[in-house]
Amino acid sequence: MTKSGHFSWRRRDFLGATLLPAVCHAAATQDDAVARSVKNLKLSVSQNGRFFVDQNGKPFFYLGDTCWLLFQRLNREEVDEYLKDRAGKGFSVIQAYVIRGLDKRHPDGNGSLLGAPPFIDRDPTKLNPAFFENVDYVINRANELGLVMGLVTAKSWHVNEHPERVFNATNAFTFGRLLGERYKNNAVLWYVGGDSPPGKDEATWVAMARGLKQGSGGSQLVCYHGQGSTSSSRWFHKADWLDFNSIQSGHHFGSDSYAFVSKDYALTPAKPTVDMEPAYENHPTGADKPRVNAHKVRTQAYSGMLAGAAGHGYGALDLFYLYKDADGPFPRNGFQHWRTAIAYEGSRQVGLMRRLFEQRPWHKMVPDKLAIASEPGEGPYSLVAARAEDGSFVIAYTPRGGSVSIHMNKLNGSPVKAQWYDPRNGTWKAIGQYASQGIQEFVAPSHGEQDDWVLVLDAVP
Repeated sequence: MTKSGHFSWRRRDFLGATLLPAVCHAAATQDDAVARSVKNLKLSVSQNGRFFVDQNGKPFFYLGDTCWLLFQRLNREEVDEYLKDRAGKGFSVIQAYVIRGLDKRHPDGNGSLLGAPPFIDRDPTKLNPAFFENVDYVINRANELGLVMGLVTAKSWHVNEHPERVFNATNAFTFGRLLGERYKNNAVLWYVGGDSPPGKDEATWVAMARGLKQGSGGSQLVCYHGQGSTSSSRWFHKADWLDFNSIQSGHHFGSDSYAFVSKDYALTPAKPTVDMEPAYENHPTGADKPRVNAHKVRTQAYSGMLAGAAGHGYGALDLFYLYKDADGPFPRNGFQHWRTAIAYEGSRQVGLMRRLFEQRPWHKMVPDKLAIASEPGEGPYSLVAARAEDGSFVIAYTPRGGSVSIHMNKLNGSPVKAQWYDPRNGTWKAIGQYASQGIQEFVAPSHGEQDDWVLVLDAVP
């Protein structure tokens, strides 16, 4: 991680035949550069409204991991273990709830390790020091390890009609202001919404968002986290407090990051968009049906980025439950111990995805399915592509291998070096050099239901 919060990859010239070490290991390695604190990182939106930048104008790649109960279910040694693992895999953001339950036992069945309620007398304007000192520790530790915190302020129960409801428009503003003030010197992104539509509680959520803005002095970005199969753009795209859009595409094999991101990308004014909650790895999809696998994780990550996203989220439902030894035997209803879950293939492979894109000026990509000359297909497993604005590279993704034909005039320069990137292990296969004219067919090294490949074409200057 560099000083400005960007993962640093050791590699050769990206036009060479061997670009990367063969594998991005599950834990931090010598290749992963020592993490440096991002506590003073200040994120804003790029001038063109498409991505995030730091205070020096350097692009920030949002790669988020979902660990909603991080503040409640892990002790400090476990927090350290988890955060170091995620930093080592290349994540740049950790997504967690600040408030998700008022008592030791939460409405979703999870118990709090702390046993300390977040509020005194259930009053959101009276933060309980015993609870928030732990939140302080986790946020600061994450920042020390080079990780930005993507904080959802409160679960929807606490705003909607529910026994745990504590917020109204007045105290929600105060609560937001208190959070903004408390963490204004940390690297934090904020989400209100709590996994729900705004509905009749819109005024409460908006008040909370405005409180965050006031408390941080406008120095931190704020978004809305809606329910499954929605984007924040559905309700708030033109709101002055909404800095970027957040997508929850859904936890099933039909989840389509490309469709959601493309829709947001076409809106005005331009705002960054991220599918922060795509299909969770190991999530059930129905009785006697397969659970979400690493291939599905990869298809959403690559298709979202090639649709113009400012980054991508990852999740495993096991890391929501954070099952521990005492919760076994495992698998419990198909779910695993949290230490098993942090080693899932998809969590390593989204880091490889980030590694690939950051080798090039990914923030200058524009989605361009018309670069594909062959029939791209439809739905979440279609062929997708993007090109650099200056024509210096084209990246195409095929979810199931086979062949991909490209309009070579999308590239500005000749010859064009072609390579296949294996998204499972981060290795490369050289193809050859071609002229930047006509249509060229490229046949992937394999073809199958889970044999996805990334075609990378670089115009040689």
